[in-house]
Amino acid sequence: STYSCAYAMHDIDCHWSEPWFATCGDQVDVWDRSRLEPTVSFTWGADSVRSVKFNPAERDLLATTGSDRGICLYDIRQSTPLRKVVLRMKSNKLAWNPMDPLRFTAANEDHNLYTFDMRNLSRALMVHKDHVAAVMDVSYSPTGKEFTTASYDRTIRLFKSGSGRSHQMYHSKRMQRVFSSVFSGDGNFVLSGSDDTNIRIWKSNASQPIGRLLPREREKLNYNRKLIDRYKHVKELDRIHRNQLVPKLIKKERERKHVMAAAQRRKVDRQVRNGGAGVKPKPERERTILKELE
Repeated sequence: STYSCAYAMHDIDCHWSEPWFATCGDQVDVWDRSRLEPTVSFTWGADSVRSVKFNPAERDLLATTGSDRGICLYDIRQSTPLRKVVLRMKSNKLAWNPMDPLRFTAANEDHNLYTFDMRNLSRALMVHKDHVAAVMDVSYSPTGKEFTTASYDRTIRLFKSGSGRSHQMYHSKRMQRVFSSVFSGDGNFVLSGSDDTNIRIWKSNASQPIGRLLPREREKLNYNRKLIDRYKHVKELDRIHRNQLVPKLIKKERERKHVMAAAQRRKVDRQVRNGGAGVKPKPERERTILKELE
């Protein structure tokens, strides 16, 4: 079948269990595969909607990100949207956690990712840092324990769902700006698409062998994992375990961001010290949120 829209479509997502799919552009449309016209349409202030995702557990719930810097929640049983949170900068993509469907993570233009609980959008649960340019895409693994991100800084990073820092980074000399990344169905690989017209396949665990292992090799790998887990709290060993070789450009940008963040902290400290008792600094999880609408 061919489905036609009166606008350019930016994203599409299929329902997890029903024969529905959603498209977004100038508005959000929900389609039934047996019909050539959308069954439900939504608009809420944005000039264009950049991404749309169905919730993996709630049958009638979907979320979108728009050019107005907002993240919207919709219930397709109603004629109006549910809730909306407006951030300081635009979010490019979002992804629901498949094992904890009340939570979603948004990839933002301010180089960070924000994990929210849909029941309370006034505060982010976690701020995920490490990128030095706009984050273009985010995708959860099937287990929900980690997610992969694609960024304009030409890198792909893997984050634990409860960690603010990445534990793995992938890059290559010829890879340009990365616009998309997604986990494979078994969670063992990450696929990425970049500006140099290439699709690359990476291992989700860089040190994990792909081929068949002998019993002694399997025992050695398990023993090494247990050693790392046992002594991960030792400062020197943790530093060695987390150490990664990064491109020179990324290193310089990261140092520049550290200088800017230190200057901002000094500025806030002076405002609190000289502004009186009424001046209180906002935590970072609330600082990026401008307003919440219902």
